[in-house]
Amino acid sequence: MKYRPQGTSTDNQIEEIFGKAYDHKVISRLIPFLKPQKKLLLMAFSAMLIFVITQSSFPYIIKIGIDNHILNQDIEGLTWVFIAFISIAFINWVSGYLQEIFASRMSQGVLQNLRSKLFAHLQKLPMSFYDKTEVGRLMSRMHGDVGQLQEVGALIVATLGELLSLIGIIVFLMIMSFKLAIITLIVVPVLFILLIVWQKLAKRLYIENRISHSVTINNLAETINGSKIIQILTRQKTNMNSFDTKNSHLLKTSKSATYVSSGVLPGVDFLTSIAISLVIFFGSKMIGQSLDIGVLIAFVMYVQRFFDPLRQITMSYTQFQRAMASGNRIFEIMDIEPDIIDAKHCKKLTNVKGNIEFNNLSFSYAANKPVLNNINLKIKSGETLAIVGHTGSGKTTLISLLSRLYNLPLNNGSINIDGINIQDITRDSLLDHMAIVLQEPFLFSGTIMDNIKYRLTEASEEDVIKASKTVNAHQFIKDLELGYKTPILERGSNLSTGQRQLISFARAILSNPKILILDEATANIDSTTEDLIQKALKNLVYERTAIIIAHRLSTIREADNIAVMDQGNLIEVGNHKKLIQSNGLYKKLYDFNYDSIEIAR
Repeated sequence: MKYRPQGTSTDNQIEEIFGKAYDHKVISRLIPFLKPQKKLLLMAFSAMLIFVITQSSFPYIIKIGIDNHILNQDIEGLTWVFIAFISIAFINWVSGYLQEIFASRMSQGVLQNLRSKLFAHLQKLPMSFYDKTEVGRLMSRMHGDVGQLQEVGALIVATLGELLSLIGIIVFLMIMSFKLAIITLIVVPVLFILLIVWQKLAKRLYIENRISHSVTINNLAETINGSKIIQILTRQKTNMNSFDTKNSHLLKTSKSATYVSSGVLPGVDFLTSIAISLVIFFGSKMIGQSLDIGVLIAFVMYVQRFFDPLRQITMSYTQFQRAMASGNRIFEIMDIEPDIIDAKHCKKLTNVKGNIEFNNLSFSYAANKPVLNNINLKIKSGETLAIVGHTGSGKTTLISLLSRLYNLPLNNGSINIDGINIQDITRDSLLDHMAIVLQEPFLFSGTIMDNIKYRLTEASEEDVIKASKTVNAHQFIKDLELGYKTPILERGSNLSTGQRQLISFARAILSNPKILILDEATANIDSTTEDLIQKALKNLVYERTAIIIAHRLSTIREADNIAVMDQGNLIEVGNHKKLIQSNGLYKKLYDFNYDSIEIAR
C-alpha cells in the first residue's frame, strides 16, 4: 500500500475509535505476533478451562451436600463433600491466577514484538511520509493503539471463558430442573435489550468524551509549547478562558459517561434479583414434588452467577471494537511501502573520491508541480560548491536527492558519485561517506559525548575531542562543569543555538566523511559562533567535497564554485568574481547583501 496523506487534525476531528467486533484482516495480521506466544496462549486457555469447570461446579457440589448428606444427616459423607469443595476451591484459585499470569505475559510479548516491528518500519519510511504525518498521531499509534491491540489474545481467552461459563451454567440449570430453568431465563431477553441500549448510549458518550479529552490535551500541549510567545503577547487570561471552556466541556462529558457506566451494574443487579425471586417463588411450590431443597439453593447461586458473564461479554464486545479499529490504524502504517529500497544489484560504495554529477535532474513532490527542472551540474573531488537562491528555488531538494532522503523516479535524470549512479549504490554505504549539517541543530537525550558519537558509537574519547577541536567546539565544552558528560536537556535548552550547532558539526566530521553538506548550517547562529565556524571551515572542507547552502556572503565567497538557482532552474555557475562580472541573479543578491535570501526547502 502506498502512503496516503493524512489530513490535518482539528479540534473536532478524531480518528475512528470503534471498528467491527471481528475484523478478519486484522486478526490474520495479528496471528504472526501471537504465534511466538502460542505456548503461553495454550497454557492460558488450559487454565481458563479448569477455572470455568471448577467455578461452575460449586453450586452443584453444595446441592449434593444438602440433598444427599445434610438432609440425611450423613456427617461422614458431608465431610468428604467439604474436602472436595475446599480442594476444588484451591484449584479454582490457582487456575484463575495462572490464567491471569499467562495471559498477561502473552500480552506483554505481543506488545514488545508489535512495537519493535512498528518502530523498525517507521525508520524505513520515506521523508514524504513524515512531511505529511503529525508526530502526535504517530505517538498515539505507537502507544495507545499498540496497547489496545496487545490485549486481543487475553481478551479472546477471557471471552471464551465467559461463554463457556455461561453454557456451563445453562447446562447445570437444565439438568437440575428444565421447567424452572425456562422460567428463570425469561428475564434474559430483557437483559439483552438493556445491554444493547446501554452499549449504544455508552459508545456515543465515550466518543464525545474522547474528543473532548483530545481537544483539552491538545490545547494544554499547545500552551506549554508556546508559553514564551503567550507571555510576550500577554495572552494568559484569554487562554485561561479558552481552556476553562474546553475543560468544563470535558467535565460535562465525563459526568455523562460516568452516569451511564454507573447505571448498567444496578440494572443487571435488579434483573438478577427478579430472576432469583422467580426461582424462589416457583421453586418453593415445586419442593417435595419434582424439586429438592438443595436444587433450589443451587438454582439461586447459579442465577447469581449467570448475569456476570453476559455483562462481561458485552464489555468485551466494545473492547474488541476498539482493538479492531486500533489494529486497522497500526497495520495501515505497516502497509506503507518504503519507496527507498536498495535493488538486488546495488553495491557498497568504496574508495570514494567525491566527484559528483547531476545529469538532467528533474523532480517534483506533487504531480505537475516541478521543484527541479533539468539540472546539470558537476562537482569535482575536493571542490567546495556553494548553492544560493531565493526561497523555493530547490536548493535543499537537490541535496535531499543526493543523500537519497527522497527517491528519484525513473526517467528523471541521474546523480552519480565517481561515475556510479547512486541508485546502484546501497543507501547505507552512500550515507557512510556523507555527513549533513542542517539549519536546525537537533540533539538527542544523553550527554554531549553521546551526541557527538551518535553516528559512530565505537569512536574513542580522543577521536571525539579531536573532532570537537577541529570545529572549535572543544573549548566551550571543556568550560562546562561536566564537560563532555554534560547531559542534554529537553530540546538542548541548556545550550545556546550556536553551541548546539557546533556539536552538530563535531558529530558530522567524527566519521571523516568524504562528502560534507552544510544546509544553512550557519543561518541561525550568533556572529561569535559564526567566526568560530568560519575559522574551522577550511579544516572541515580540506580534502573533502563540500556542498554549502547559505545566504551569508562570508560563507559563500570562498567557495570554488557557486551555483545560483531560481524556481527549480540552475541559472548560473561560477566563482564569486565571475558571477559578479556576469551581472546576473547572483549580482542582484550580492547587491542586497543577501539579506533577503532564506533557506529553500
